[in-house]
Amino acid sequence: MNQEKLLQILEERFVKHPHRHEGLTWAAVAEKLEKQKDKLRTLGEMEETGGEPDVVGRNPDTGEFLFMDCSPETPEGRRNACYDGPAEESRKKKGVFPEGNAVDRAQAMGMELLTEDDYRLLQEKGPVDLKTSSWLKTPEKVRKLGGAIFGDCRYGRVFVYHNGAPSFYGVRGFRGKLWV
Repeated sequence: MNQEKLLQILEERFVKHPHRHEGLTWAAVAEKLEKQKDKLRTLGEMEETGGEPDVVGRNPDTGEFLFMDCSPETPEGRRNACYDGPAEESRKKKGVFPEGNAVDRAQAMGMELLTEDDYRLLQEKGPVDLKTSSWLKTPEKVRKLGGAIFGDCRYGRVFVYHNGAPSFYGVRGFRGKLWV
């Protein structure tokens, strides 16, 4: 996707969803993007895989804008993924092939997985994952025991659960964040 088209999409989404970024202006976001064009590659990949990235906050100390995947359901182009590389390898040894893993794919895209706190912030901007779920950055202590965490929204509540890191499902993917 070319940069001009991407910027148009991002601006239209920004204008359409002012509740996600009260008090922020597109002009300020666009100015930051102009100074960090390398971040447009990541935002483009987030968009192309179905993430619908939008601004959800700003760091008052650095002035950076926080983009997150705001798609209603976990991005379709990022589903069927295990949690991380070791989990993916354990599945491959059993002859089962997920579509990659969340940690490595997010890193390759240039973004970070959402933490549990990030996910709760995103849910405050409007409920997401009403039918799907998203892997979340897992605390090392949990991962060392073979697990990983994911979140969804059911019954008007945000839930964070655990599963074996090698698991993957057609309705579980991953969301990311990017500071610009």
